[in-house]
Amino acid sequence: MSDSPNYKDTLTLPQTSFPMRGDLVKNEPKRLDIWNKSGIYEKIVSARKAAGAPDFILHDGPPFANGDVHMGTALNKLLKDMVVKSKTMAGFHAPFVPGWDCHGLPIEFKVVKQAAGLEPAEIRRRCTEFAAGFIDIQRASFRRLGVFADWENPYLTMNPSYEASILRVFAKLVENGSIYQSKKPVQWSYGAQTALAEAEVEYADKVSPAIFVKFPIVEGALAGKASMAIWTTTPWTLPANLGIAVHPEFTYVVGKFSDGETEENFVIVRELLEAFAEKTGFVLKETLSEVKGRELEGSKAQHPFLDRTSQLILANFVTTDSGTGAVHIAPGHGADDYVAGQQNGLGVLSPVDDLGHFTAEVGLEELVGQHVFKSNKRIIEILRESGHLLGEEEYHHSYPHCWRSKTPIIFRAVEQFFISLDGNDLRSKALEEIDKVKWMPSWGRNRIYGTVEARPDWCISRQRTWGVPLPVFFDENEKAVISADLANKVADLVEKEGTNIWFETSDEDLAAKLGLPAGLKKGKDTLDVWIDSGCSHAAVLDSHPELHAPADLYLEATDQHRGWFQSSLMLSTAFRGHAPYKRVMTHGFVVDKDTGKKTSKSDDKKGGKPTDAAHFYNKYGADIVRLWASSVDWQNEVPFGEDLFKQVAEPYRRLRNTLRILLGNLDGFTPSDASPEYTLLDKWILERLHEVTRECLAAFESFEFRKVFNAINQFCTNDLSAIYIDALKDRMYCDAPDSPRRLASQAAMHEVFLGITKLLAPILAFTAEEAWEHASFTKGSVHEQDFPKLNPAHAPSETTQQVDRLFQIKAAMQTAIEAKVQAKEFSRNNEAAITLTIPESDSALLKMLQDREFATEFFIIAELSVSVGPELTATAAKTELPLCPRCRKHEPVLTSGLCQRCEDVVSAAK
Repeated sequence: MSDSPNYKDTLTLPQTSFPMRGDLVKNEPKRLDIWNKSGIYEKIVSARKAAGAPDFILHDGPPFANGDVHMGTALNKLLKDMVVKSKTMAGFHAPFVPGWDCHGLPIEFKVVKQAAGLEPAEIRRRCTEFAAGFIDIQRASFRRLGVFADWENPYLTMNPSYEASILRVFAKLVENGSIYQSKKPVQWSYGAQTALAEAEVEYADKVSPAIFVKFPIVEGALAGKASMAIWTTTPWTLPANLGIAVHPEFTYVVGKFSDGETEENFVIVRELLEAFAEKTGFVLKETLSEVKGRELEGSKAQHPFLDRTSQLILANFVTTDSGTGAVHIAPGHGADDYVAGQQNGLGVLSPVDDLGHFTAEVGLEELVGQHVFKSNKRIIEILRESGHLLGEEEYHHSYPHCWRSKTPIIFRAVEQFFISLDGNDLRSKALEEIDKVKWMPSWGRNRIYGTVEARPDWCISRQRTWGVPLPVFFDENEKAVISADLANKVADLVEKEGTNIWFETSDEDLAAKLGLPAGLKKGKDTLDVWIDSGCSHAAVLDSHPELHAPADLYLEATDQHRGWFQSSLMLSTAFRGHAPYKRVMTHGFVVDKDTGKKTSKSDDKKGGKPTDAAHFYNKYGADIVRLWASSVDWQNEVPFGEDLFKQVAEPYRRLRNTLRILLGNLDGFTPSDASPEYTLLDKWILERLHEVTRECLAAFESFEFRKVFNAINQFCTNDLSAIYIDALKDRMYCDAPDSPRRLASQAAMHEVFLGITKLLAPILAFTAEEAWEHASFTKGSVHEQDFPKLNPAHAPSETTQQVDRLFQIKAAMQTAIEAKVQAKEFSRNNEAAITLTIPESDSALLKMLQDREFATEFFIIAELSVSVGPELTATAAKTELPLCPRCRKHEPVLTSGLCQRCEDVVSAAK
């Protein structure tokens, strides 16, 4: 038996060194080394600047330098990187200066926890080392993720030049008259012994003792005739009670109440009589009179256990939601209470120290030195013993806690420094600026508008060591010496010496350096850390020549409407008169898919679930993490789990394989200026590429990376792999290498490869670069390229309409073929002889369908007989044509046993 000829060597099979497996964990670090050595970021930025490209400035919000990079932080930095890379490839000069937030409670808390009793200078030295260590860790992670930035020159809020900028912004606020000192309630963490900013407060469930308390009226029309009844969930604040608030327009019942054993007269708002009876047992037996709240103003009630009276005042914040309609007022322990107290001359009493313990001002010796929350029980006992306790219950509610010590906060009046939001109309100006900014998603506008509208004056002093000093001195009478000139002098000194000079220099020497009179004492407070990051528009955008303010974009997670977005807005409006940003993009938190809880540094590896980004790029590769980041809907919370994360591995494999197939088919291809003779399928794939490019460019413009991911993934899976490449295998492998239609398809594939590789570059930074390098017709880095331009010649035309109809016809054929395959008459599509009837409306396609070469290639069948009839029908049978041993198609064959096309190719090769 003679051997049949082996025609494999006569085929033009795909050839490429681009591997099927990415081996990303091993290969990505090698590429990073190449990028670092070549200075890829600097090359890109310099080239764009030299070309006069328009600027696009994304200002990096500083992550805190106190932990590893978790998946939430990774998502944030990758979204920023995709913005910058896509803007660069869209033709912009887009420098990206990364930064870190270095001061503040979390770092100091960890340092002091490790070693108590340290001197301020030593605390600051250790905090500096701590922050610097985590900056290096985080920077290495961000670089490993393929983020391009000026990594050698980041901004750090602990750098002297940055600290000086903070002090100069503060000086401007002093000059504007926005800074004042006052003893008023602030959110106080006794766990961390400092005042807290709004953004440093988190909420957790708490059970509090809620009590009803009797205050006998001793002055006014009802003196000796009735008692006020109040309800409070903070019994520990009763020693600081100075007033009782009623609503001026509410109707109050003065009535005789009985609990079955005793009878007493109380004043209760009409709407809460039933609730009062239910919770205390005191039921209204007789209405003595009804009065409007305003009629009670000026009356006084006896404090239940201290020798002083409480004044009845009017307040519109009183509600009928719960309680009695009479609100216990302790101006030293609540924002509303403080304002009402100021309006009515009540004064401020706050008998609580830094640790949350009662001071001698509490008025009861047995409570001095006791923690306020532990004192609740004893205060309730005192009220019960004196007959002033009317009712008691457990109250379950959401209560503010310190985000670092996790302890419940207390509202406590202490001397602090504040930024006035209503002085100089700062609040109203900021609200106006909000409406000049584009918020993405649009609900971000309402969220920040509401927080700015409702927030109290900004408490900016912190009782901490690790931070920028609040530049204030005090005279012998403890009066603050504060001025814009002084703050600017401190800024100049700090720029040369750093902020340590404030903490390490004596009062006398520091005063002398600043030209101040002897005898003054420097302040011990530092500035709120949100002042630090909120000044970045001045410290970074103004000080880097390649940047500008306002920035084109700020991009952070949703919590920053209370945090960095807001602090930046307030300080920029005060400092320069407008918002520091033109657009603000907000992404949702990465949350555990099972618990719904936010991933964070403190939660890492809890319950065996890693959230550290290093776990994922060390196991799967950075490009898988990048593809995941591009695939999520950043406008909402992002559910996360390793099983969900793994799902992006399949589209990655598919995209990589598509690039490999294209490179294999482009082996030996040399781009030409000559216009190729595109076939219908070539024209169609280029029109599909045109539409995908259009969709992706629009999606990049609106930062909707998920749309880019979906568009390219579907294009590669459906249009390219399942249709175009599948149909063209015969042409690419079996035609002569220089056949016009093969060269035309290579030209089309060349366009497709360039297009999708460039469009993928901002997302698959490593893989796109690897594919670009493996092409014989590319130069430089893919990241130095422009996005593909839309070619009007490839805009959707009748070609797309024709092919869409041909797909419908193909579906009818496929139904007929599958029936025969099921009946086991034949097993493969290319064995099918199809008899097709098309309706009159498709007669324009008749000539095309009668072209054997076109029909067998497009439909991947053996034969097609077509006629015009009443409707679209197709029947299938097994072809009687022989199989060409070279191309494996059923074709008429010559005496050599080959079909005409294969005979021509083989003969020419000989």
